[in-house]
Amino acid sequence: MVPGVIGLILMVVTLIITSLAIVREKENGNIEQMIVTPVKQREIIMGKIIPYIIIGLIDIIIITLVSLLIFNISFKGSFLLLIILSLFMIFTNLGIGIFISTISETQQQAMLTAIFFILPNILLSGFIFPIKNMPVILQYFTYLIPMRYYMVIIRGIFLKGNTFYELLPQTFALFLFGMVIFTFATWKFKKTL
Repeated sequence: MVPGVIGLILMVVTLIITSLAIVREKENGNIEQMIVTPVKQREIIMGKIIPYIIIGLIDIIIITLVSLLIFNISFKGSFLLLIILSLFMIFTNLGIGIFISTISETQQQAMLTAIFFILPNILLSGFIFPIKNMPVILQYFTYLIPMRYYMVIIRGIFLKGNTFYELLPQTFALFLFGMVIFTFATWKFKKTL
């Protein structure tokens, strides 16, 4: 349960904060000022997400230290591998957050949409309930949940000491999710503006 909390907190923090980022600029009227500057739209997005990447990495470090020092969980894998593969999940979450912020008009709407997305990820990722114990239809649906793959990665590194090659299918799935979601979110951001 404790390694899974890393994925849970990472999703909550990066997704909700990112989903509020652009909406806040829309509500304040600052987004129009950014558009008329010579800054490109991808630079605006990068400027919005780089701080959240750093926050996500700091969260991983803090949660790992707490799990080792307070809960005495044994860490059998590579911490560097954990950080590198967590970047795929952060990338996916940031893409979802940007997409939510482009379709939302207010911060409250963005927050509720983010929570609406987070709940299925928590329930169907294997964090609370084992996927094998779910009805067969839901087991197939879990393949559409990015958190499912990250749970395998985090538990594999933390508890089993899995290597990159053992986690390659999950890493590839997160990479595909991230690329598709981030590309679509960037495209939607351009269309929205």
